[in-house]
Amino acid sequence: MDILVTNDDGLFSDGIAVLAEVAARLGTAWTVAPAEEQSSKGHGFTLYEPLMVEAHGERRWSVSGTPADCAYTAIHGILPVKPSLCLSGINHGSNIGCDVHYSGTVAAAMEACFQGVPAIAVSMAAGKDKRFTHFETAAHVVEIIAKQMLERGFPRHVVLSINTPDVPLGELKGIRATTQGWRTFKPQVDMRESPRGQRYCWIGGPHAHFDPIPGSEGPLVAQGYATVTPLHTDMTHHALAESMKTWVDSEAPIG
Repeated sequence: MDILVTNDDGLFSDGIAVLAEVAARLGTAWTVAPAEEQSSKGHGFTLYEPLMVEAHGERRWSVSGTPADCAYTAIHGILPVKPSLCLSGINHGSNIGCDVHYSGTVAAAMEACFQGVPAIAVSMAAGKDKRFTHFETAAHVVEIIAKQMLERGFPRHVVLSINTPDVPLGELKGIRATTQGWRTFKPQVDMRESPRGQRYCWIGGPHAHFDPIPGSEGPLVAQGYATVTPLHTDMTHHALAESMKTWVDSEAPIG
């Protein structure tokens, strides 16, 4: 089995090296990742400039683009075969709630899914010292889940998002199937001025809290559990779409 390994932290990050080891235990690992860190780049594509592809030893490449670029380029251009699975991560930081819309880690998995490749995104929350230490815990969880899903079969148009706390494996409380929750960040725009009078700013505030939604991933990760959340590529609010038919649908001319 051929497995694509990618991420958004870059080819030389600690997390992707550990994830590649997991992939190698499951099959043949092919690593294609950004040449530089691409965190929070979302699902952007590079369409108006070339992507530079560079080999780094056997079955390892860097791409001068986004995580989505890497997944697409790997599946349709770099790998000699279509992979049976894509593993994206292990991200240096959790991807919970609205994070999944910003996350390059999740975007790479989503792009693989769009291209017909089952995919799992793996993210790890920072430890108490704001560092990332226990990648072995995330690796253990993703290996369990990947084996289960390969045996049971992946649903179409679904990506699994795994989040783990940064704790030793022996301290992990368990694994829980969860729903996407809601995470709030403190708003922050740090306005500054250059020595030449040009205004510039840094954006992005710190984590504030998780909403206490039963069964959602944030509170459970905070309690020491690993979580697995199935994310659907269909973003339609089906209940609202159905109710809108009573006041939107019409055969009469508009106006």
